[in-house]
Amino acid sequence: MLDYEKTRNFRFAEVRHGYTARDTILYSLGLGFGADPMNRAELPFVYEKNLVAMPTMVSVLASPGFWMRDHPELGIDAVKIVHGEQSVTLHAELPPAATVIGRSRVVRIVDKGEGKGAVLHTERQIVNEANGELLATVEQTVFCRGDGGFSRQGGGDEAAPPFEATPDGAPEAVFDLPTRADAALLYRLSGDLNPLHADPDIAAKAGFPKPILHGLATFGIAGRALVANFGGHDPRRLKSLRARMSSPVFPGETIRVECWRRDGGVAFRAKVVEREVTVLTHGHAAIA
Repeated sequence: MLDYEKTRNFRFAEVRHGYTARDTILYSLGLGFGADPMNRAELPFVYEKNLVAMPTMVSVLASPGFWMRDHPELGIDAVKIVHGEQSVTLHAELPPAATVIGRSRVVRIVDKGEGKGAVLHTERQIVNEANGELLATVEQTVFCRGDGGFSRQGGGDEAAPPFEATPDGAPEAVFDLPTRADAALLYRLSGDLNPLHADPDIAAKAGFPKPILHGLATFGIAGRALVANFGGHDPRRLKSLRARMSSPVFPGETIRVECWRRDGGVAFRAKVVEREVTVLTHGHAAIA
């Protein structure tokens, strides 16, 4: 069972992460930028001339890795962990190449009850090593399906305010983004080497007919649609992005991003066109 005190007070080592223009280009290619070689608006994301970084790349920078699996003394059933929500807040423009420091901490653990699991929230600050500037704050929520009921032994935090629900009614704008059949194999080169996204045998053991796309890739693809259509392809205009992950995408499927304009930004959700399955909900982007 999850040990609340040990997990809540877990001390992460700082993570130093140097990335290059090649890494920035590879990340953008993993989101589907450059699929049309004549799309000049997307070229700065995938070409070293006037290169810019997609802001959602902060999600893969200076990560502490699969720390819940690597520290069995915390008592977390790592096999039953599900990525639930993700948010990124940009405090400064992300350089296309830099060395950054990641400083992570556990900010909340909510006991949903025995048999119902627990919700664990972490925060990671991304700092530019060269000048100490805070570039971004990355927040992640995971659902620990096998770890509810720990509060009987003491501990447990109040639930966080929920993300604003997806609006009712027809969306004001809709954007379809096809994904490549090898999208997961390409995206995993940005750091998440979980074999679930590459090995058909591992995917089958997890109950999937084939490898699935990374949740953070789906998150980034939604960000790509928003930057392109509401930010004029200027990544500096995206100030924050958040969403709840509700279902996986299979590489090769088309992701449809449905949007509603809101003061200071855009509410959105994402669906897979071929299966009519919603894959992101409660989405919101702050766009300058």
